[in-house]
Amino acid sequence: MPEVLSLILGGGRGSRLFPLTKSRAKPAVPVGGKYRLIDIPISNCINSRLNNIYVLTQFLSVSLHRHIANTYKFDMFSKGFVEILAAQQAYDEQIGWYQGTADAVRQNIAYINREEPDEVLILSGDQLYRMDYQQLIETHRKSKAEVTIAAIPVPEEQTAGFGLMRMDDSGRVLSFTEKPKTAEARKPYYTPSTWIEKMGIPSKGRNYLANMGIYLFNTDKLIEMLNAPVPDKLHNAMLLPHDFGSNVFPNHVADRHIQAHLFDGFWEDLGTIKSYHETSLALGEPNPPFDFFSPEGPIFTRMRNLPASRINGAALESVTIADGCVIGAGSSVKHSLIGVRSVVGANCHLKDVVMIGSDGFETQVELEENRRLGRPHLNIGEGCRIERAMLDKDCRIGQGVRIRDHDADADYDDPAGRFHIRDGIVCVPRGAVIPDGLEI
Repeated sequence: MPEVLSLILGGGRGSRLFPLTKSRAKPAVPVGGKYRLIDIPISNCINSRLNNIYVLTQFLSVSLHRHIANTYKFDMFSKGFVEILAAQQAYDEQIGWYQGTADAVRQNIAYINREEPDEVLILSGDQLYRMDYQQLIETHRKSKAEVTIAAIPVPEEQTAGFGLMRMDDSGRVLSFTEKPKTAEARKPYYTPSTWIEKMGIPSKGRNYLANMGIYLFNTDKLIEMLNAPVPDKLHNAMLLPHDFGSNVFPNHVADRHIQAHLFDGFWEDLGTIKSYHETSLALGEPNPPFDFFSPEGPIFTRMRNLPASRINGAALESVTIADGCVIGAGSSVKHSLIGVRSVVGANCHLKDVVMIGSDGFETQVELEENRRLGRPHLNIGEGCRIERAMLDKDCRIGQGVRIRDHDADADYDDPAGRFHIRDGIVCVPRGAVIPDGLEI
């Protein structure tokens, strides 16, 4: 039986990532030109020699099922697995849609018990980072903790979106607060630079320790905490906890040994259009914050039988280009990401563009049909000028289209559903058609 069982939380509706999550689960969102978000935690597990993995999801999980089934196959002797546990309705009235991270795990306790692990590692499915979980496990076992939480130093201006922790000299968590909004609420969680640097991490003005959403539980303690009612202020009652950050940790920090494991590598929550867009563009820079080329901790994904990309006299600068792409003559692409099977027509100018690509190449018959119907080809037609945009899979951008850079706070939904603007970024949803000459 495995010593450690990994559970990857697929997240909720992913509304902050709309329209990327309009037709797919958040862990199935493409990243890095050829990967999906779910590949990050699964690859971290495999590289950490943890091969027993469940992925918990409930929204639009068909493409996620397909990707996992086609990608992660262990041999019969290793007995490793990557399986989906989708939310499902049952006769038990306690079983239904997941109400939060803790509720999702509690509804799948039967699967945890079946594997009989010593510890359960709980991960998020929408983060970009590289971590050796064996180091987390070592911290957990050496400290004889019941729970260990991965923590990363952050500056004060970033604290509003995280749970914060205060520790003693040994790294044991003394108090926990979820997403404090005021300076007064944050004040008790200020951590001196000397304490952080004593742990071997340079402070650099990052004096708050944020919860990364990575937890290691002793299995028996996990089950105890999930089944222990906690105060619910909203209903003025004692209810089973539904969320780790809001319910479980704040209510058990005093009576349980909760340890912190400090991490100082690149880590980004890709939960919003802005963070997804900015991080994707940074991958093409000379020194990207996250390097998919690193031989240490490779990121795995589904193998595709695609040809090498073809560049026909185009100018490229700080660009990530995946397999099977064609960039037309006279085009310039700057600070962008071009996903698998992308086609960019001649004389186009792209800047700060994230292009997801396509599921397939169009045949000659399909190209002729496009011409007959007056429909643009996949993906970008000739003579387009596109800046600060995100083009989802299988979209069709006609010839001479202009997509300009908008104000950072711009937010708009096209009545025809052809595009959406989030944080000033124009997002063309999957399969959308932008007609020739349209200016956005």
